[in-house]
Amino acid sequence: MVLPNFIILGAANSGTTSLYDYLKQHPDIYMPEVKEPRFFAFEDEVLDFCGPGDEHRNANSVTQLNDYKALFRSVTNETAIGEASPPYLYIPKAAQRIQHHIPEAKLIAILRNPATRAFSNFMHQRAIGYEPLTDFSMAVEEEKARIENNWSFIWHYTKRGYYYEQIKRFRELFPHENIRIYLYEDFSKNNLSVIQDIFRFLGVDETFRPNVSIQHNPTGEPKSQFFLRLLRDPSSAKAMAKRLLPYSLRANLKSRLLARNTARQAMPRDIRRKLMEGYRPDIAKLEKLLDRDLSVWLEQ
Repeated sequence: MVLPNFIILGAANSGTTSLYDYLKQHPDIYMPEVKEPRFFAFEDEVLDFCGPGDEHRNANSVTQLNDYKALFRSVTNETAIGEASPPYLYIPKAAQRIQHHIPEAKLIAILRNPATRAFSNFMHQRAIGYEPLTDFSMAVEEEKARIENNWSFIWHYTKRGYYYEQIKRFRELFPHENIRIYLYEDFSKNNLSVIQDIFRFLGVDETFRPNVSIQHNPTGEPKSQFFLRLLRDPSSAKAMAKRLLPYSLRANLKSRLLARNTARQAMPRDIRRKLMEGYRPDIAKLEKLLDRDLSVWLEQ
C-alpha cells in the first residue's frame, strides 16, 4: 500500500474542492474518490462533534491508518498521489502527523481574505441547510459558545482565518521548497495559471488542461427548502445513485443542483470592517512570514 506524496491543506471555502476536481482529472495524478478523509487531523480519535450535520463528519472521517492506506489501493502508474482535507491547515495536530507519516510530502494551500472566507463558510452552511441562523453577525457572536459545546471545525467561521500560526506550523516542519501557498484571488481570476504551476510543482505534464467549468460548493441562501431537503436527506434514489455512480460524478451533479437552488448574498460592510480590524495584525505577520504583499485583502 502507498501513501500520498502531496496534500492539499486548505484553507476551507477557498477553492480546495475545485482544485481537487481539477487535479483529479490529470492522468498522472491519483486522488481518492472521497475528498477530505481528514486522517492526519484525527488519527486514532473517536469523533463526537455535535453541531448540526456533524454526525456526517464523525462518520466519514478516516481515523485509522489501514483505512487511510486503503484509499490509495487503486494507484497504478500515477506519479503524483494526493488528497485534499482543508481541516489539516487549521487543526494543530495535522502538521506533525503529516511530517511523521510522509515527511517528504509536497504541500499546497490556498488562502482567502479571512473575512470573506468566514462569510463564505457561513453561507455554504446556509446553502446546505445546516446553519440555523440567518444573520452572519449572530453566527459570529455564537462561535465561541459553539466551539465550547464541541461543534466541529466547520463552525469555526472566524477562527479559521488566523492563518499566521497555521502556516507557521508547516513552515517549521517542512522544507520551504515543499510548500506552495496561493491566494484565492489569483486562483479565481486565472485558475489555469495556478493549476499549471501546481502541475510543475508536482512534476507532471503542465500542458494538460482540465475542465474547469464546474462550480463547486455554492454559497448563498437556499431558494427552496423543499428542493434542499430532496438533495440533502436520504432516499432510495440517492442510495441507488451511490451504488451506480462514482463519487466524483455524484459530487459534480450535487454541486450543479445546489448552485441552481442558491441565491448569492453580500456580506454587510460593517461586519466586514469589524472582522478585518481583528485580522489586521495576523495579516501583517503573515505578510512577513510569506514575504508577500497581502494589501489586496485589506483593500477589499
